[in-house]
Amino acid sequence: MAAELVGGALLSAFLQVAFDRLASPQVVDFFRRRKLDEKLLGNLNIMLHSINALADDAELRQFKDPHVKAWLFAVKEAVFDAEDLLGEIDYELTRSQVEAQYEPQTLTYKVSNFFNSTFTSFNKKIELGMKEVLEKLEYLAKQKGALGLKEGSYSGDGSGSKVSSSSLVVESVIYGRVADKDIIINWLTSETDNPNHPSILSIVGMSGLGKTTLAQHVYNDPKIEDAKFDIKVWVCVSDHFHVLTVTRTIFEAITNQKDDSGNLEMVHKKLKENLSKRKFLLVLDDVWNARREEWEAVQTPLRYGAPGSRILVTTRGEKVASSMRSKVHLLKQLQEDECWKVFENHALKDGDIELNDELKEIGRRIVEKCNGLPLALKAIGCLLRTKSSISDWKKILESDIWELPKEHSEIIPALFLSYRYLPSHLKMCFAYCALFPKDYEFVKEELILLWMAQNFLQSPEQIRHPEEVGEEYFNDLLSRSFFQQSSFVGHFVIHDLLNDLAKYVSMDFCFRLKFDKGRCIPKTTRHFSFEFRDVKSFDGIESLGDAKRLRSFLPISQTLRHLKISIDDFLSWIQFDPQWDFKISMHDLFSKMKFLRVLSFSGFRHLEVPDSIGDL
Repeated sequence: MAAELVGGALLSAFLQVAFDRLASPQVVDFFRRRKLDEKLLGNLNIMLHSINALADDAELRQFKDPHVKAWLFAVKEAVFDAEDLLGEIDYELTRSQVEAQYEPQTLTYKVSNFFNSTFTSFNKKIELGMKEVLEKLEYLAKQKGALGLKEGSYSGDGSGSKVSSSSLVVESVIYGRVADKDIIINWLTSETDNPNHPSILSIVGMSGLGKTTLAQHVYNDPKIEDAKFDIKVWVCVSDHFHVLTVTRTIFEAITNQKDDSGNLEMVHKKLKENLSKRKFLLVLDDVWNARREEWEAVQTPLRYGAPGSRILVTTRGEKVASSMRSKVHLLKQLQEDECWKVFENHALKDGDIELNDELKEIGRRIVEKCNGLPLALKAIGCLLRTKSSISDWKKILESDIWELPKEHSEIIPALFLSYRYLPSHLKMCFAYCALFPKDYEFVKEELILLWMAQNFLQSPEQIRHPEEVGEEYFNDLLSRSFFQQSSFVGHFVIHDLLNDLAKYVSMDFCFRLKFDKGRCIPKTTRHFSFEFRDVKSFDGIESLGDAKRLRSFLPISQTLRHLKISIDDFLSWIQFDPQWDFKISMHDLFSKMKFLRVLSFSGFRHLEVPDSIGDL
């Protein structure tokens, strides 16, 4: 399937899946043999194409018109409902085939009798469901005039503009940060001015300025090796600060041993023993918590390190630095010349030495709109590397997206432009990553399996294996800077601002516990992720039972990679805690949520699955 040929809008990718399944011989044969109304299939196909013609205009206008955003939501919900119906047909056909294999004689009569029965309850359900979806789409299509939606073909990326994985930029240089790097290295390697406590320096700056990148270059600089630190540790803290978790993570990073202890005093003691009289360098990346008492609790065992020990922090807020009583190094936006170097480095095609004069002029004006943010410059440069014509560059320069309304201030225009020009199948795969917490380090192969389960990976006539297609999708997103390699081999991360973007474009159907506000989980939720430590503090967890069209149930956490708990302990904790009543059992999960495509119990040590899993 070449989804990008249908259109560039995110909706188009889901529509293409529906197109393919509606036209499949299995579905057509199902309707014919059961004497259902075949016109429903044709009419539904026509209506989906009519909606698709409006998808691109709607995707762009949703940021300025809440009515268009609501229209898009309703369309997506109707398309998901159609997919679910088609999925039920697939299931019924597969079930009949499997049963026929094991009971050929008895099933011959059963299957024949079933197909000859015109109005079984299942047939009625499918036919009625199709009619309801068609009516919804017809109603929504009629609203295009009132909403001012325009039909048109998308002019975004096609198959010919894909960035090959060999075009990845090797960032051995961080433009405009040489002076910043020297200052920090000098501080790390100078004589200590605080013999009793580790000295702390905070790199402070807004998101997208490259704080983490700068810290990584410092951390790996040969001069740091010369400083002869006994221990070097990198810990990503993020916005989910918990004293025990952070302390345990530091201990595990130092010792390379897992620690299942829930006792802070015990972890403190073990950490103290490992740091005592040893000179260490600890990097705490992306710290948000500004509560001094919690930081002091984390710092207690760190005070036992040898003189010369250093803690380097990256954070967006000066309040965080103040609560840590640290020195501050403010990271500023890049100067004009440095901005151009970053942009040009990513916009140049392989083998090109420089841009021609006309592209330079347009590029300079685009660079001005990036406001000195390295991440924005990198993303827009990667986008323009896929564009060969001057008209394409002008179109991006003159895009209305640069003037996003203030209520969408968390979305960086350059990043949204990069997303907007993705082929629709890549938009779908990127949007699914909204399930990941910020700073979550994921493995490529695991993400590809998740995409595969959601039927995102398509190959014309099944020429290639899904894993091969997934590898191509992943490398394409990596080359466009939507993913970044982490400091751990084989692991990848999504920048916080791109994480915000993924969550924004998928917020209607993706619910991430704690990140999403609200006292309950919406019935329309299709994908649900959570961390165990968040479940207990969420009063509306029982509302998950109302999300009967759920497709993903995903426990996902940084700590789950290191922590194994018994499912019995987890269920007893959440069901019988006197202060909180969790009303969902595993049986309810399986019997109510029949459309699950991803069901994970990652992190559980023991798992006994009830027979009701057969209800899926």
